[in-house]
Order: sequence, then structure tokens, then C-alpha cells
Amino acid sequence: MIVSLQDVTKVYTISQENIVTAVRGVSLEVGRGEFVIITGRSGSGKTTLLNLAAGLARPTSGLVLLEGVDLWSLSDRQQSLLRNRKLGFVFQFPSLLPSLTTLENVGLPTIFGTNHRGQSVNDRAAELLDLVGLSDKLAAYPRQLSAGQQQRVVIARSLISQPQVLLADEPTSNLDEQTEKEIMSLFKDIHAATGVTILLVTHTSQLVSYGTRAIQMANGVVVKG
Repeated sequence: MIVSLQDVTKVYTISQENIVTAVRGVSLEVGRGEFVIITGRSGSGKTTLLNLAAGLARPTSGLVLLEGVDLWSLSDRQQSLLRNRKLGFVFQFPSLLPSLTTLENVGLPTIFGTNHRGQSVNDRAAELLDLVGLSDKLAAYPRQLSAGQQQRVVIARSLISQPQVLLADEPTSNLDEQTEKEIMSLFKDIHAATGVTILLVTHTSQLVSYGTRAIQMANGVVVKG
């Protein structure tokens, strides 16, 4: 298994009177090459589960393993290196730097290095922008792009380090229905072309057909999948 959560619980103590258990005793195994779509209502714990799998949130109890390595047994530096080399992230809002072109935004995570195939960062970024259908927008700035195009840039950026796992949190929630379909089709195409493992969170249950497996959460536990 490439991602393994073992009896994981996450508790947030907001105040002495307000303690929230966002994820409670969840065990989840994700095999290499799966495209897992996690659904659930707001507050169901699906985003917290994704953050736990990514090592962005420390579990209150339980283990989070990436390729058998306990993420929280690593130092902060080791964790950062692991996330940079093995994980790609797509969040709800594009978070592109407005002063950089699309090419520069895509190359930003590895701007000081090259990937393992020896390509330059710019060559790799241009290749990925072509993959997401934006080969004509290399010199464009975020303000010149539509919301859907900006999200395509973010997806390209998430792949710049050739990650083994791509984690996406509500990547279509601020898009219209047609653009949502286009972005989900893009994820499906990328999965087919690269074999990257994908964990994608959405509140829209109609999107589960794009994945190879669906998980439904409610009240901090997995209720289906």
C-alpha cells in the first residue's frame, strides 16, 4: 500500500468547552495507482482525512504511513523533503502568484533544480502545461486566465516533481458545472496517462464515477467504501 492510515483519530481542542473530533478511528489503505474519491457533507471529516494522509495534520492517535514509513517519526526537514518529492497538492483555490507567468508558477516548487529525467524546470513545466491543455498560455499571468484555466495551472504545478501521490481538496467547488466536468476529466486523463495515485475530496457525490474507488464519510468515520 502506498498510503496507509491505521486507527487514526484527529481531535481539535478549540476551547475547554468546544472539543471537536474531526476523524475518529479511521483505517484506510490506498494501493498504488488507485484514484480514490472521498465524499461527504461539510463537517464529515473528509478534508481532515486528506490532510492526515498528506502529513499536513498530526493525528491525535494512530499511524499514518507513506510507503510503509511513519510520517510522524520523521524530523520536520525529512517530512518536508518527503512531501516535496512524493506528494503533489491541488487545493480548492488556485493560490497562484500573480506576479509570475503560468510557466514560472508551474516550475516554482522545483525552481532551483531538475527532475530525475534531467529536464530543465522550464522544459518540464512547458510539458505539463501542454498536458493540461495550456501550451498557448506559457507567458500569461493568472489575471489573464479563467478560473478553470487557473486550476489547470495548479494541476500542472502539482505534477512538477513527478509525485507518487496527488492529493486534491475540493478542486472543482468554485467552478461552474461544465468546467467542473472538464477538470474532472483532466484528472481522469492524468491518472490514465501517468498512473499517479490520486486522493480527491469532493462534496459532490456525482463525481465518484471519475475515480476507480469511492469512499463516503460522515461524522468523522468512513461509512462506505
